[in-house]
This record gives sequence, structure tokens and C-alpha cells, in this order.
Amino acid sequence: MFKLGLIVNPVAGAGGPLGLKGSDDLRNSDGRAEARALRCLAHLAARAKGRLTVFGYSGAMSAHTSLGVHDDSDLAGLHFVSVGRPASIAETRADDTKAAAQALLAAGVDLLLFVGGDGTARDVFAAVGSNLPALGVPAGVKMHSGVYAVSPESAADIVLTLLDGGLVDIDLAEVRDIDELAFRQGQVRSKYYGELLVPRVGGFLQHVKAGGREVEELVVADIADEVIAEMDADTLYLVGPGSTTQGVMLALGLENTLLGFDLIKDQQLLAKDLNAEDIAAALSNHRGPVKVLITAIGGQGHILGRGNQQLIPELIRQIGRENFMVLATKTKISGLAGRPLLVDSNDLALDKSWEGYIRVITGYRDAIMYRVSASGE
Repeated sequence: MFKLGLIVNPVAGAGGPLGLKGSDDLRNSDGRAEARALRCLAHLAARAKGRLTVFGYSGAMSAHTSLGVHDDSDLAGLHFVSVGRPASIAETRADDTKAAAQALLAAGVDLLLFVGGDGTARDVFAAVGSNLPALGVPAGVKMHSGVYAVSPESAADIVLTLLDGGLVDIDLAEVRDIDELAFRQGQVRSKYYGELLVPRVGGFLQHVKAGGREVEELVVADIADEVIAEMDADTLYLVGPGSTTQGVMLALGLENTLLGFDLIKDQQLLAKDLNAEDIAAALSNHRGPVKVLITAIGGQGHILGRGNQQLIPELIRQIGRENFMVLATKTKISGLAGRPLLVDSNDLALDKSWEGYIRVITGYRDAIMYRVSASGE
């Protein structure tokens, strides 16, 4: 079940008809943002077929017109779960958006869909940074940020592509906003506030040859370049089995255990072919952050529990899902034909906690969101 977080800024766009160049100072809704949210949700409901649950603040912030909303409620034909409500029934503020975003992050949603403009994007970024994939539904007066779909329906189509197991790129996109007061005086002062992690539907972005196929060796090298670009000198890296992860070691000029775990820090090899006990000792002796590089088994899609059983459940829990870097070529992902990536750690509760969508590095500055399952469904 896909968990979609939803935040509607009820006053988004209300300043446009008033000629205010923005809605930051407004408190009352004119219904525009809610209407655009419902357009997106209706488009989703037509094809989601029970595969999606919407989480959000009850009331206008989830396109409900009243606050009498409870769990098991219906929202445009979709199942809705409330995670809270705004501080005031009469009006919503930036703090409500931030609180809602943090509540949705805590609820473990797969994607945060927010309806608004640049001010809303700023508030979402302030609350969750790049820790949660987010996508904007355009409804505001100011639309300078690169985090929005082109329409409510196109935002729904991105979510539906995820549900259908399609390839959805995910990358950082700028959050920008302008000074409304200066804008009303004819001056455009755009300011950069940060970057949200945004899904996009697109074609292959890596090297191609005739027929549109990836050149495997080149793509693995691109993946390695991206991993190395993200590496931090203070982080301990466990490099797992597989030819894709091996590409990282080759790019670093380090010896590699193709079917085992190697340990590196500051791009230097510390130990080779570690077992579970060795990994536990390494984690115990390291006081900084830890990352694990794993890949999917071609054709099967397993990322845990096949070929990397050195990662016993206790270690996986200790490291944390957010610290695993999944590497795979898009050809390998396409070979799954929409089937999910699989986890089978011999601990069902742990496997269930991994379900949802995960970032998969597929090339240099190229990543996708893809579904993870414990059951294969």
C-alpha cells in the first residue's frame, strides 16, 4: 500500500485575483487550492484501485471543507488517515504546514504531495529538508521553484507511475521564493532556500547505444562516480557483494571481495571479506556515520537476504534503512517488469519495516524511486 502524504495550503493562489503578487499575508481561502488538490486526487482515484492511502491534516489542509474528519474517512474516493489538524479552524499558517510535514515524515509516508506555491515549498523544505521525497501541485501565485509538476493531473501521473512500478527519476530541485513586497514594486528578488528531493518521470538519462539499451560498463562507472561524489571522509562504508558495487571499488583503485563485504573510510580499504561478527566489531569501534552499499540481484530483485547474509537482522536494525545506498542500473530495474525489490532478512517484522519506496542510484546525478516489498506483492 502506497502511503501518500498530502498538505494543502488553503490560501495558495488567493492573492492572484487580488493582484497581490502572492498570498503570504492572506489568511482566508478562496477554494482554489482545494479545487486543484481534488483534481489531482480524483485523477489518482480513477486508477489507484485500492493501492493508495492518503495521510494528512484533517480539514482544509487535506481538501476537506470541515474538521470533522477521522481515520477511515473517504477523500475523493481514496482512503484517508488523519495525522493531526491545524491549530485554528478559521485559518492556517506557515507553522501548520511545517507541523503537518513533520507529522507526515514521522508517519513514514512514501511521498509528500503539497498543494501551494513557493511559500508552501519553503515551509515544507524548512520542516523536512531532503529527508522525504516531495512533489508540488501548482496552486500559488509565485511559482519560481523547480519542485512542481506542470498540472494537478501530471502530479497524479507521477504517483501512478510509481504505483505501476515504472521508472521514476528522483533528484534534488531548487526551492526559491521572491520578496512579495519588492515584487509589488516591480522588483524581482528571488532567493534560494534549499533543495527538495523530487520525483520526475523521464526516460533513460545514462549512456545509450543502438536500440536505447544501456551500456552496462559505462553505467556502472557512472554509478560509481555518483557514489564517490557523495562520499564523506568521516563516514564508514560497507561495500556489499555484486558487480555494481564492485564498480565503486574499481573506481577507487581498491581491492574488492566480489561476493563479500569490504570496509572503507576516507576512500581507503580498512578490511576485506567481513563476516557478521567483523561488521559488528567495526560498527562498535566507529563513532561516526555508517553507510552500506548494496545492489539488487538481477532477475530476482532481492536487496537483502540473498548473497549478503552477513547483514544479520540485528546489524540491519542498528545501521538503519536510511543509511543503505541501493545501486542498480535501469536495465536491471526494468528487467523486474514492475515487480518490487525484495527483502528477506529472516526477520519478518524487520522486512515489513523496509516496505515502501527507496532511492536507487542508477547513474551519475541520476536516481529513481522504486518499491520495496517483503512478500513480492
